[in-house]
Amino acid sequence: MPRIKLLDRSEMNADQGRVYDAAKAAGGPLGGPYYAYIRVPKIFEAAQNMRARVAEGPLSRREHQIVNLTVARHWGARYPWHAQVRASLNVGIDQATVDAINARQEPKLTDARERTCFAVARELLANKGLSDETYAAAEKTMGLESLVTLVAAIGAFSMTCMTAKTFGIEPPKDDPTPLKD
Repeated sequence: MPRIKLLDRSEMNADQGRVYDAAKAAGGPLGGPYYAYIRVPKIFEAAQNMRARVAEGPLSRREHQIVNLTVARHWGARYPWHAQVRASLNVGIDQATVDAINARQEPKLTDARERTCFAVARELLANKGLSDETYAAAEKTMGLESLVTLVAAIGAFSMTCMTAKTFGIEPPKDDPTPLKD
């Protein structure tokens, strides 16, 4: 049950409506944590911009999805998990990978960059940092630009997950792959 009222477009003030309409026109996300962000239009806009800038970076869609699944699992954020499972399946990540991450297990990833994305996200979230060994291996595999983008993606999606969880934004009742407790 949401802790905040989910605003309908007709209930938004002029500034909220402006940023909502711009995001809708651009095809940006409007649900999930954006139900909370719309209360502060500058944050809504900044979150939309950060999402778009990270998506433009050097990480592939599959790499982003591995990160997003790992981050949503870490935070126990049900709505982001729901949205990212759907997006992950759409970019070709198999259900076994989704299920492994959901079960807090290491997925069987054949791509070195995808394995690195999972390892970095898991370690960074669990330990609040990376060991020298993990950092060196990640920089070697990903390159510095991709590693910077990877860390930014983990942080940005953590904000998304924390917001959705804090404000009780839940997935639809018919969620086909619910987040395990």
